[in-house]
Amino acid sequence: MKKKPIIIGIGELLWDVLPTGKKAGGAPINFVYHASRLGAESYAISAIGHDPLGDEIMQEIEKIGIGHLIERVDYPTGTVLVELKDGIPNYTIIEGVAWDHIPLTDAMKQLAKRADAVCFGTLAQRSETSRETIQTLLSFVPEDAYRILDVNIRQHYYSKEIIVSSLRNCNVCKINDDELLLMKDVFDIKEKNDTDACRWFVETFNLKYMILTAGADYSAIYTHGDVSHIKTPKVKVADTVGAGDSFTGAFISSVLAGKTLAEAHQAAVDRAAFVCTRAGAWVTES
Repeated sequence: MKKKPIIIGIGELLWDVLPTGKKAGGAPINFVYHASRLGAESYAISAIGHDPLGDEIMQEIEKIGIGHLIERVDYPTGTVLVELKDGIPNYTIIEGVAWDHIPLTDAMKQLAKRADAVCFGTLAQRSETSRETIQTLLSFVPEDAYRILDVNIRQHYYSKEIIVSSLRNCNVCKINDDELLLMKDVFDIKEKNDTDACRWFVETFNLKYMILTAGADYSAIYTHGDVSHIKTPKVKVADTVGAGDSFTGAFISSVLAGKTLAEAHQAAVDRAAFVCTRAGAWVTES
C-alpha cells in the first residue's frame, strides 16, 4: 500500500473576520486542509500568540484534524478584516502579528526532509523573520518534491525581490488573473497575452506547473509541453474565501496520487467550485 503523501503549508495562520463572524484561515493552511480532505498527511507550520484568539485557533486546528508545528510567540494572533462585495473578498491585513515571527525549529527541518510537497506564499515573507524561516525550510525539502508558490498580492506586502527569490525557490506557481496583470508589470512583459505570459514563467523559472485561475471564467494549467484549460462551473456562491487554496491543494494531491494533468485539473476545479458554495475556507462535505 502506497504511503500517504506528506504535504506542508507554511505561512500565515489567522482569523478572517467576516461580516458574519470570524473564520480560521490563511492561504498555506487552507491549502493543507484541503489536501488532508483528499487523503494527504498534511501539516500546518505557523505561529500564533499567547492570547485567547490563539487558543481558539488551536482548537479549530485540532478539530479539523491536520498535523501542525505551530509555535506560540510574543505577538498577537493574526487577524484579517474581510469585506465582501457580491461574494468577492477585500482584505485588510493587520501587521506585526504572530505569523510575521515564525521561528525555525529542528522539528520543522526534520519534517521538511520528508515532504512530498510544500506550499508557501509571498504574503508571509513580508517580515524578515518569517521570510528567513520559509526560505531556509525550503532548502531542506527533497529535490524532487513539489515546492508550490502561492503569489498572493495583498495591499503593499510584496516586492519584486521577494517574488523573484520565491520563483527561484519553487517549481509550481499559482496565480490569479489580477495577480498575473501585476506580475506582467513587475517583469515588464506587459505586451504578452495571458497564455504567453504563463508560458514565459514556465520557461524562465523552469516550472513544472504554472496554475492560473480566472475566477468565474476559467482556469488553466501550463507545463513545458502541455496545457489544460477548463471553464469554471456555475455555482451559487456563498463567498470565494479559500477557493484558490482549495484548488491548489486538490491539484497537488491528485498529481501525487498519479492522476494525469487533465484529471488533476478537473479535481481542482470541482473542489474550488464546492468551496465557493460554503462560507469560509475550511468547509466540510456534509
